[in-house]
Amino acid sequence: MEAVLEVRQVQVTFKTEKGEIAPVENVDFQLGKGETIAIVGESGSGKSVTTLSIMGLLGKAGRVSRGYISLHGRELTGLSAKELNRIRGNDISMIFQEPMSALNPVLTIGHQLSEQIRKHRGLGRKEARAEGEAMLRRVGIARAESIMREYPFALSGGMLQRVMIAMAMSCNPKVLIADEPTTALDVTIQAQILRLMKELKKEFGTSILLITHDMNVVAEMADRVIVMYGGEVVEEADVFQLFDHHRHPYTKGLLECIPQIGSGKGERLAAIPGSVPLPQHMPRGCRFQDRCAHVMDKCREQHPPLKDAGKGHKVRCWLTCEGKEGEENGGTP
Repeated sequence: MEAVLEVRQVQVTFKTEKGEIAPVENVDFQLGKGETIAIVGESGSGKSVTTLSIMGLLGKAGRVSRGYISLHGRELTGLSAKELNRIRGNDISMIFQEPMSALNPVLTIGHQLSEQIRKHRGLGRKEARAEGEAMLRRVGIARAESIMREYPFALSGGMLQRVMIAMAMSCNPKVLIADEPTTALDVTIQAQILRLMKELKKEFGTSILLITHDMNVVAEMADRVIVMYGGEVVEEADVFQLFDHHRHPYTKGLLECIPQIGSGKGERLAAIPGSVPLPQHMPRGCRFQDRCAHVMDKCREQHPPLKDAGKGHKVRCWLTCEGKEGEENGGTP
């Protein structure tokens, strides 16, 4: 499969009052043409920082301190802000986690949508507005003309998310990054948004990088899944392999947290004990050691590599590296 986006051994660092910290390290993957990759993990695992590094939106304190990111073979990490602005919204777009905070509250929807179209597609004011209205209709907004005159505060969360998708897709990007696109939406609107993204992917041939903590969304949308923990990739596999034959204890824990229909009355929902360690307090050895039921002495002493377990399945775990596979869940001990 042709690689559209490549992220190779990327480390992201931020300057703080106590020195530099690295919330993301050794992230390595490639996104194929027309492929959907889901990046999953708890808050603090490094998902959003990874995507912000791709977009070049780390701010003054952050930088990609190691590795490189390329789009169709063109390296992005060394580009100036001016060059990145030509690419953002055109070749690569992003649906941000909170549409209300991502949109300018004092500008109309029409102004913000048509401005992007004019900037990247070179259309006149009238043509850009017509394209904006057409894009709003394409994402399921029937009264597009009146919505163009509205301000963000006048729209519901579901409508704002549709506007964000329309803005992201208005210039037919090669890559669409969706950061928690269904957060805080009710289940019916979630289903509509996910169906819409599938339709737009099919229509435009766009590659999608989906950031989420919802494994049900992953099962519905993804071709391949990357599991992150403590700022690094701990497992990577195609979606069927990950759900049926996962090998990392953290992945097992995430899947066990999914509510099951038909479970016993009063049954407590499973949870992973503890929390993700802070970047400045990462333990020596495996970063999941303090929360893992299968921790060994080696896990506390040595940091496990990301190993190929066959058929594109990669795992960062000493249990898998040393061949001590479990009997159930395809290798999870």
